[in-house]
Amino acid sequence: MAMNRIVRHALILAACAGFSAPGLAQDAEKKEVKETICFESRKGASEVTKREIRPGLPNVKCSPTTDAVLWYGDPYEDTVPMGKVPLLDKIPEGHAVVKPRTEKLSLASTCTLACHNGVTPPGFPKHKKPIPIPTMEAMVPDVKDLQHGRGRIWCLDCHHPTRRDKLVDNFGDPVSLDQPQLLCGKCHGDKLRDWRDGIHGKRIGEFASTGKKRWFVCTECHNPHDVQNGAHQRGFTQLKPEPPPQLPAGMKDARHEKVHPIAH
Repeated sequence: MAMNRIVRHALILAACAGFSAPGLAQDAEKKEVKETICFESRKGASEVTKREIRPGLPNVKCSPTTDAVLWYGDPYEDTVPMGKVPLLDKIPEGHAVVKPRTEKLSLASTCTLACHNGVTPPGFPKHKKPIPIPTMEAMVPDVKDLQHGRGRIWCLDCHHPTRRDKLVDNFGDPVSLDQPQLLCGKCHGDKLRDWRDGIHGKRIGEFASTGKKRWFVCTECHNPHDVQNGAHQRGFTQLKPEPPPQLPAGMKDARHEKVHPIAH
């Protein structure tokens, strides 16, 4: 009888294990699935999470070498019309779009609610001469060694004094953080001109000159706080080169690339 009870208990335990094993396996599989995150232009500032727009169509393809975006399933995803920009009035309405970034800038909402809620906080300078601001230096380490402008500008030349979720133009009027070109063009007129003409910067979308395109704004590619730090930094993070593309099946080398397509 004792032996029978042992056998019965063993069978019950085996059955329970059999029922729970698939559940445990599924839980383990869920834990192993990790989000794939890659960046569009500048690491740490333009990250996007890979997901499916519809079954079989991802929103982006990420490089396994550099973590950069290689391909877009929908180049206009989460974009809005760029708005009016000087000398860009010939572009059809809605054909120039940008991806808003204000919501992703954690300090923008934090600073606006905490100290800069539309009024000048106690102890804030009443002039535009550069002075140490320990609180800001602690929150944004780049500020302490700001190289932008080689020491000729400081925070309040670019940021609105009372609205920390805005930049500021030459007239003291607020400028959206999603439209930094309106600020940067104050000093970098030649770069603004090249950016408008499509010579400088990044765009994705339709190839036609009048086609719809997503425009990448200044701060998506450049870090304005450390743009001149280091001989090789210049606002960009150095990237490893992508590996060469895989040759078609059956092709041993790429000698064909050395052959001119038209005989001379």
